[in-house]
Amino acid sequence: MIRLGINSVLFKEFDFATAAKHIKMSGYDGVELSAIKGMCEHLELDHWEEQAPELRRIVEENGLQLLSMEVAALDEERLGKAFAAANALDIPVVNVGPGGKSDVEDDLLSTIDKLTRMAGLAEQYGVTLCVKAHVGGSIYNTPTTLRAIDAITNASFGIDMDPSHIYRANENPEEALPQVIGRVRHIHIRDCKGRQAGPGPIEAQACGRGDIDLIGYCKVLAESGYDGPVCLEVIGANGHSLAQATAVAAESYGYLNAVLRSLGAR
Repeated sequence: MIRLGINSVLFKEFDFATAAKHIKMSGYDGVELSAIKGMCEHLELDHWEEQAPELRRIVEENGLQLLSMEVAALDEERLGKAFAAANALDIPVVNVGPGGKSDVEDDLLSTIDKLTRMAGLAEQYGVTLCVKAHVGGSIYNTPTTLRAIDAITNASFGIDMDPSHIYRANENPEEALPQVIGRVRHIHIRDCKGRQAGPGPIEAQACGRGDIDLIGYCKVLAESGYDGPVCLEVIGANGHSLAQATAVAAESYGYLNAVLRSLGAR
């Protein structure tokens, strides 16, 4: 069965204990720890050993699972720390973006080379490294995702398939997902209106409010037998209240849980 989680970046204005409490209240099974330098560091990789006992206590007290971690940047030094932290905290997946620029062949080749090496390191720690197609990045659509899949055979490498980035690459995610589902190990999910570069305000990212066919997307997940994490990732919560963040979290959970239950995936 699919587990629903949420990236703690939505609660970036609040400490992790507050985030976890409201994530649980919203209905989620687990949480994706945000370790995104310069955006939200509920997990500070430079101090993860000091933080680990408290983080574990918080998730256990709230009846949550640590489903994944997002580091975002493809930074080799930080990823070494991330894999060590993930191993210690029993986090199965570490997520990154590709870096580089779209349609620059050298950037794509460099990204694939880094991912290959980092997947090897992830394997040593018993975790899975996932990358997602990202607007403006060297991996940004299905063809570039398939380039990475074909080049990186290590089983500790997988795809984090985010429908909003694929949608904004002028593809339909429900049609793109079957092409990569065999290597998908994590799902970042949110909605968006239009195919512009950014996903819009946090309210527009709530699942069911935008233009993406998330029902069709979830149907593919269910029919494929995918049973990994599906984590809401909503960015841009600077200056938003706890009530606003929780409303987006709860609304998205209600939508995704109802859709996935109707498909027999929860």
